Amino acid sequence: MYIKELSLVNYRNYNRTTVSFENKVNVILGENAQGKTNVMESIFVLSMAKSHRASNDKELIQWDQEFAKITGQIEKQNGPTQLELIISTKGKKAKYNHIEQQKLSQYIGALNTVMFAPEDLNLVKGSPQVRRRFIDMEIGQVSPVYMYDLSRYQKILQQRNQYLKQLQTKKTSDITFLEIMTEQLCEVAARVLKKRFEFLDLLQKWAEPIHDGISRGKETLKITYKNSIDVSDKEDLSKMIEEYAKKFEQIQSREIDRGVTLAGPHRDDLIFYVNDKDVQTFGSQGQQRTTALSLKLAEIELIYSEVGEYPILLLDDVLSELDDYRQSHLLNTIQGKVQTFVTTTSIDGIHHETLERAATYEVTAGEIQRIK
Repeated sequence: MYIKELSLVNYRNYNRTTVSFENKVNVILGENAQGKTNVMESIFVLSMAKSHRASNDKELIQWDQEFAKITGQIEKQNGPTQLELIISTKGKKAKYNHIEQQKLSQYIGALNTVMFAPEDLNLVKGSPQVRRRFIDMEIGQVSPVYMYDLSRYQKILQQRNQYLKQLQTKKTSDITFLEIMTEQLCEVAARVLKKRFEFLDLLQKWAEPIHDGISRGKETLKITYKNSIDVSDKEDLSKMIEEYAKKFEQIQSREIDRGVTLAGPHRDDLIFYVNDKDVQTFGSQGQQRTTALSLKLAEIELIYSEVGEYPILLLDDVLSELDDYRQSHLLNTIQGKVQTFVTTTSIDGIHHETLERAATYEVTAGEIQRIK
């Protein structure tokens, strides 16, 4: 799949613009604060219905405007597709081939993207929240059911936390209602956990040989899932529900004392081992970057294996963060098979035939035009 044309209206610093792209590498040049990353972000938002860098959707709407609109003409194996996302102060509307989708979970997955930005180098050394977000975003692209379950989990979690606060402050003393919510939480938590286990099995399968290649056969990458209950990925759903129920029974008094849910997928984490050493704690910066790069390249192959088409790769100011060897490995891997967008202030010093043959655009003050 690839984006043939992108239109932006009132998006960040773009008033109204339409640009066509090539089904190869597209380099977007420009000084800082001109709007390079905004183009990348808009493609990601069109794909995922949320930004990778803004927590509030209102930030995406141009100042003094009531809405922002992103439209993409997508070419897929089964023909052309038009996607449209309107973001307003009232919420979001998503359209697939001009038909409005009732739920965002029905829309996400129509366009698959893999974003690799400097902050993704924090995937290994950053907080558990960064790694959970990585898992959720990637599974969401290939499994609408997961997005639905995750959304339900977050709603029940929020209600449960509010009720635990009331129990903590003695505004209520009815444990029965807490137990009902706990039962609901266990069921949906188990489904989220089961899907995460399945995803990580696939990610391991793709990331391990990629990491081996980047490290020239010197390093072995292993990914493990650190969860709140004592179950393995081999357990069935009923066993997971049972173990969550036991866990919440054990910690109920602590949760009431603290006024917060202390177990569940929202507390889980990923641990990366390189040659059996925790790379977050003991790995060099080079090893951490190789791990992050391996995961991103593995995502591309994983999505292809699940949906039958390569996703679009978004490299936002990340080439300058990688040394020559890792740059070359990345560019060699994508060459000729993945539509790729690269933002940078300059490609001077990056000598690779993939970039030399790329379509090149320049961004100045919210205006984008092709220069090569």
